[in-house]
This record gives sequence, structure tokens and C-alpha cells, in this order.
Amino acid sequence: MSPILNTDDKPSNAPSSTQPPVPVAPKFHTETHIHGATLADDYGWLREKSNPEVAQYLEAENAYADAVMKPVEALQKKLYDEMISHIKETDVNVPYKEGDYFYNSRWEKGLQYLIYFRQKDNLQAPEIVTIDENELAKGQKFLSLGAYLPSDDGTLLAFSVDYTGFRQYQLHVRDLRTGNDSPVIAEKVGSVAWGNDNQSLFYTVEEEKTKRQYRLYRHTMGSEPGNDTLIFEEPDERFNIGVQKTRSGKYLLLDIGSHTTSEARYLDAARPAGEWKLVAPRQQDVEYYVDHRGDQFLIRANDAGRNFRLVTTPVNAPAKANWKEIVPHRADVMLNGVEVFEDFYVLVERENGLPELTVVDFATGNKRRIVFPEPTYTALPGMNREFSTKFFRYQYQSLMTPPSAFDYDVEHHTSILLKQMEVPGGYERSNYASERVWATAKDGTKIPISLVYRKDMKKPAGSNPLYVYSYGSYGFNLPVIFNAARLSLLDRGVVMAYAHIRGGGDMGKAWHDAGRMMNKMNTFTDFITCTEFLVANQYGARDKIVIEGGSAGGLLMGAVTNLRPDLFKVVVSQVPFLDVMNTMLDASLPLTIPEYEEWGNPHEKAAYDYMLQYSPYDNLKNGDYPAMLVKTSFNDSQVMYWEPAKYVAKLRTLKQDNHPLLLKTNMAAGHGGASGRYDRFKEVAFNYAFILSQLGISK
Repeated sequence: MSPILNTDDKPSNAPSSTQPPVPVAPKFHTETHIHGATLADDYGWLREKSNPEVAQYLEAENAYADAVMKPVEALQKKLYDEMISHIKETDVNVPYKEGDYFYNSRWEKGLQYLIYFRQKDNLQAPEIVTIDENELAKGQKFLSLGAYLPSDDGTLLAFSVDYTGFRQYQLHVRDLRTGNDSPVIAEKVGSVAWGNDNQSLFYTVEEEKTKRQYRLYRHTMGSEPGNDTLIFEEPDERFNIGVQKTRSGKYLLLDIGSHTTSEARYLDAARPAGEWKLVAPRQQDVEYYVDHRGDQFLIRANDAGRNFRLVTTPVNAPAKANWKEIVPHRADVMLNGVEVFEDFYVLVERENGLPELTVVDFATGNKRRIVFPEPTYTALPGMNREFSTKFFRYQYQSLMTPPSAFDYDVEHHTSILLKQMEVPGGYERSNYASERVWATAKDGTKIPISLVYRKDMKKPAGSNPLYVYSYGSYGFNLPVIFNAARLSLLDRGVVMAYAHIRGGGDMGKAWHDAGRMMNKMNTFTDFITCTEFLVANQYGARDKIVIEGGSAGGLLMGAVTNLRPDLFKVVVSQVPFLDVMNTMLDASLPLTIPEYEEWGNPHEKAAYDYMLQYSPYDNLKNGDYPAMLVKTSFNDSQVMYWEPAKYVAKLRTLKQDNHPLLLKTNMAAGHGGASGRYDRFKEVAFNYAFILSQLGISK
């Protein structure tokens, strides 16, 4: 088998003689027989990651993509330079207090990664570097810092590092008094927590087959790695586990959860060798999450309704029979989280599709909701390490407002701005406008859409290019955030829209339920409805529509392109989940079994028939398609590289148009793409140059 450039058998979308030949992947026909049906697959061989011809094919696609994009190299460079001009290359973040130290991080011009440091007692003290990611990254093509957790006495730092992008982290401990690192404590580590003796380190590790975190270990400093004590193992392949310490510092918590069900165990953090106890046994389709204050646990649970309520229960008798409700379930308010402090707690909520933060005084029960000024925005808790405090740190940003860190003064009910990210290069917030509008689905459901555009470039006749982004899965709230790189599109007249479609969590748990399992088609039809609404209301031109999504949002891209290839001019699909049937039928793949609760189990005929309706790979057919840029990473652990590779290989044999179809694979990264900040900007500049060139914008 050889994925050479086969110019004798060119697909109908072959380039002109001035362009390089299109890569053609060899076909090796296989069939899966199930439920009386046959799934044919000619490109299953691309799963063979160790086969050098797979990498050869991907590199051929990369070379082809680079050649097609060569005429716009100058535009790529211009876009990259613009993006760099809008960031403060040397900058420092906002410090937070933990124990006797203030912890912080900073960027330095020319360096790809963050430098972490701390100062003892006050912010005038000397800066002591704790972790320099740039040092860790030397000689590596990829770097991701996972855990970063000092011991309570501040002498030791547990940290974990991934060097491939496959989200498999090595756990280390650094002695902050000497700067010396321990040998590797463990491989494939997820969560980490210290016992209160500053010597016991708890950590979870992943299972090889399913790539889920499934075992909890305890390591004692000074002991040999590999001899650590196994505390807990979760046998159900739907469930992941994670360990953490409560903000009070009194208890360690082991969270055990699937997509729909959870339970928790707890341990006195002062007795690291003690017995872990169960809060309440798991109950199918019921989730609960625990925090602590005094002699009570506070528990956020959806046992009484999908949107969660808040209860308290005695630490010494936490069983469900003793739960006492303090915040009831509300059908129109989603309780996303609870932040617990000594004298107050904060309800992290969503109402009418918007995030809300409500501060509640324990002594009086008085509530006060923090007020935000814009029609669409993101607000969420920041770094809050101290339990006994009168301040609540939160982060705020919007499509127009850069990331801003605030401390909310609980006694005086005021927000204090600590830092707003500086946007150099001439950014004037007043030049832009942001709106929230609502599209109506065929079943009458109102779907919120967040918009941003440059005021002086929005044309009244609706002739602007229109960019629409969405996700719509896992109950994930689509973040409405600032992105300085986005200015390169806005300043060229692109109207940018973010559709909060069903399947996400933007309007609560029911919103998620309405776009998962046997309701998944709502996700795709909602996106089409939103796009058509924006055109009908003159936010953009019918023939200038660009769409983008990644991961499960890449599934969205594939599904809506199959449903309405005529509607979109340009499609950008990042690390897309496209081969739904083959992936979900293969229980040996990581993540497949846990995902049954999001998509369905195709080994059941009803689920198979429903999922087959929208699986992008299985619904490709002869016809015209938009210009498409499909991006993936060779070491992606969430959506394997072969899904987009197979999709592009198959589509090349079916598309009848001459629009470009590009597959770009980062051969040294994972699900999030390049890890260095300058490298990431180069990737974005490539994407934007593709979009703009297809819109006929060359400068």
C-alpha cells in the first residue's frame, strides 16, 4: 500500500496544472455487518498509527495543503503579525494567596511558555521561580503542564507534564527549598491532592484501554515510586475518578462520575492513611458534588430536578436521608457549581442562557447577585485558595471586553478590578458592538446567539461575510470570550456569531438533554436555523457564510455540511469527530464506552439507526461541497487523527466541485493543537488566511 500522489486517477476536484496533485489514499475495502445492515469502509487502514505509510499519507496531505496555501503566504504573515501586535508579549498575571505565599505567572517576549513564580508574605518580596515551562520544553516538540500543586507548608510542589499531546502526564515533585526534582512518581496521572502531613500525595492514573482515570494511589515522600498504595479502583468503564482537597483543607474528596451519574468518597486530610468513606451510593442518572464547611457537607445534587439543588448534611452522617435543602431546584435556573468559604458561599448559576454569580451570607442568608453590564458575556470563579476571606475572586470577559480579574468585596458588595488584559495595537472597544439575538427552531424553541462586529464596517443591506461558530454537546456552555486574534476578521468586516444550540448546557440540563442521544438531530437543525436567521436578519450575506467547530463541534460541521452543503461557503473543522459509527461500535477504543451516555450505544438497533442518520463519514455522497479546511493532530487522544483523515480521503472521491479540500495534521501535538503560544498564532493565521482567501479578501 502506498499513499503516493496518484495523478492518473485524479478525483473530479483535481487542481489545475499550476497546483500540485491531490493526494489519493489507497482503498482497502472492509465491511461491518450489524443489525442486518452493512457498513462499508475503504480507509480503515489509516488507523494503523505505527504503519509508516500512514504518516507518509498525512505528510503528503500537509504538503498539498501548504502548496495550495502558498499564494497567500504573505497574508498568513500579515495576519500573524497583526495577532502578535495585539498581545502584550511581556506580561504578568494576577497573583493569588495560598498559605504564606503569593503565586503568579508571567510571559516574556520571545518565549513560548509561561514562567511560574511566587513571593513570600507580600508582593514586594523577591520573585522565586517555581516552574519555567520554557526550561521543561527544551528539546521537546510539545509541552503541557497539568497539575501544579504546592503542599500546605509550601516546601514541595507536585506537578505533571505531557510531552506528546496524548494527555498522558508524568507526575513529579519538586523540593522548592532546593529546586531538586524527585524521580517520576507515576505515569499517566490525572488529578493530584496533598494530605495535611505534607508527605502523602494522592493521585489518579488512567486505564490503558479506556483512557479513563480509574485508580487512586497514595505515595509517601521518600518511598520508592512503584510501591505506592492502591486506595481505590473503579471497575465500571463508564466512570472516571478525580481526587481533590476541600478549600477548608479538612477533607480529601474522591469524585467518581460518568456523563450522567456520580458519587463521592471522603477522607480526613489529617489522617492520610485512614479510611475513605462513602457520602451516598451512586444512583443511575443522579449526580452529586460535595464541598465542606464546619461540621457540614454542602452537596449540589440533581436528585430532585435536572438543574440541581443545594443541600447540607452532617459530616458524621452524610447519607441522603439526612440531606437538608437550602437552595431548591429551579426549572429556569441551572446551578452549575457552588464555591464554599468560611462565612459565605457563591452560587454559580445560569439563567436565561447567561452566567450569574450569587453571593450568599451563611449567618444571615442574605443573597446578592453580582451585576454584569453587557448583553452577552462570560463570568466564572477565579483562583480562590483561601477559605477564610472577605473577598471572592472572579473572571469576567465578553466578545468586546478583554479578560478581567475582579475581587468582590463581600462586606461592601463592590467589585474591585485587579487587572484587565491589555490589548495593544490600536484596539478601541468603542469601535465594536455586541448583541444577543434569538432564532426560532421549527418546534418553537428559542435559540440564543451571541454576536460581535465592527460598527463602522457593518453594512445595512446584510452584505458582510458571516462567521458562525458552535459546539452543542456534553452540556458544555459555549463560552462568550474575548479573543484578540479575532480582530483580524472583525477589522475586515466579518460579522462573528456564536450559536448556543441544544446539546450544550447554555439553558440548563434540559437544553443538553434536548440535543443528545435520540434528540441529537436538534443540534444540527438548530445550527442551520441560526445561520438562516442571521442571513434573514441581514447580519451577513447568503453567499459569504463561514462556519467553524472543533471536536464534537467538528461533528456538527460534518453533519450540517452533509445536510445543507449549499448553505455554506467555507467550513473549518478542527479535530473533528466524524467517523461516528466505526468509533462508537468499537469498544476497544478509548472513550467509546463512556460516550454511550452522550450519543447512544449503536450495538442497540434503535440507537444505531438514529446515529447513522447524522454520522458525517457515513453520509458523504456525490455532489458539491463548500471549501473545507480540516485540521487534526497525530497525537490527539480525544478524537483520533484517523477520523478526519478517513473523512477527507473518502470525500476526495465524491466531491464534484473545484473548491479546495485541505487536511492539515500537526504531527507533534494533541487535541488542543500546538502548545507554544507563537505556534498557536501561526495555526490561527493559517486558518484565517484560508477563510479570507475563500471570501475573496486578499489583504
